[in-house]
Amino acid sequence: MKLADLETFVIGTPPPGWGGRYWLIVKLTTDTGIVGYGEVYAASVGPKAMVAVIEDVFQRHMQGENPENIERMFRRVYSSGFTQRPDLTVIGAFSGLEIACWDIIGKALDRPVHALLGGRMNDRLRAYTYLYPLPGMAARDFWASPDMQAEAALAAVDQGFTAIKFDPAGPYTIHGGHQPSLWDIDLSVRMCAAIRKAVGNRADLLFGTHGQFTPSGAIRLGQAIEPYSPLWYEEPIPPDNLLDFAQVAQAVRIPLATGERMTTKAEFGTLLRSGGASILQPALGRSGGILETKKIAALAEAFGAQVAPHLYAGPVEWAANVQLGATLPNLLLIETIQTGGEFHLPLIRHSLRVEDGYIPVPTAPGLGIEFDETLARANPYADSALHLQMQEAPIDYSAPGSFGGGAPRD
Repeated sequence: MKLADLETFVIGTPPPGWGGRYWLIVKLTTDTGIVGYGEVYAASVGPKAMVAVIEDVFQRHMQGENPENIERMFRRVYSSGFTQRPDLTVIGAFSGLEIACWDIIGKALDRPVHALLGGRMNDRLRAYTYLYPLPGMAARDFWASPDMQAEAALAAVDQGFTAIKFDPAGPYTIHGGHQPSLWDIDLSVRMCAAIRKAVGNRADLLFGTHGQFTPSGAIRLGQAIEPYSPLWYEEPIPPDNLLDFAQVAQAVRIPLATGERMTTKAEFGTLLRSGGASILQPALGRSGGILETKKIAALAEAFGAQVAPHLYAGPVEWAANVQLGATLPNLLLIETIQTGGEFHLPLIRHSLRVEDGYIPVPTAPGLGIEFDETLARANPYADSALHLQMQEAPIDYSAPGSFGGGAPRD
């Protein structure tokens, strides 16, 4: 069995666009006709350029290879061009292709991917979701409204979720880490208070940020929200200096979580050795794929850390997260888009589901999903905007500013 052909789908997400503006889904076909799907979560360049990177990685390092030889292909890609260091774009391309290889292997053996990675540790996976506007709520008001977010939190808990994430700490900008404004701190405290009052002890609060702050700024904000006992404080500083996370972790009595923008065990290993985080959030379409992230999870286990796979992408990465999560003794949570996502679910013909806040692990071969190519082709992405983009204007300390909700589409 050899890898023969590649096709990449660039899928535009219909409004409201939760999960990003577009998704990069790869389809690999072997010389024996077995098809596997994967997802690339790498968006430093536009989708046309990223498709070219995916094609180059496949043709240069994977085409004609047995899909079972994942370690060999990873080492080729990781070493390509005299590198041997983390590279979000190239490893992102490989990550999606690697996921597709596992889908192929599972289908060839008529076994789910988790059965090939040590077997099932967890029969169902505890899920969490971001808080999104309820019907009738104006999105522009929702992100800065403690009352609206508290109402959405209660609705999510009533659906069975025992953990909910929100992000009130202002916009993220190209200027790097900054000090939080007093507006940001005030809104963050009020939102934590409102949501905690609404859900009581029925759900953990997951406080999200996007690397907005300097270490000292992250400490100021983190200490302000400590009374509401969030389960985690997510990526409070930029991921470009991994050693700085330990400074925040030592000063704030909330577990630090991070990893969405990191790749390979090299970066996660540095974070663990320095004591920078106790909860890792790898995005499998960027972190190196399923096998590399299994290694990251094993490193985390040795350091007493837990894993909560990240998802702000499409349903194929979600499926890979589920297969990996089923095998992990140190799994904490797994992210979903609401109860599966209005566009996510039909794109995989509802082959995954969320039941009372948990995801049952599928037993079908491979990733356990049925990808709808017809629906994918009917929703091409024709814009030039990136999957996510950062604000160019610096933070305004004279007035409130809010997170914009993950680049929703009108």
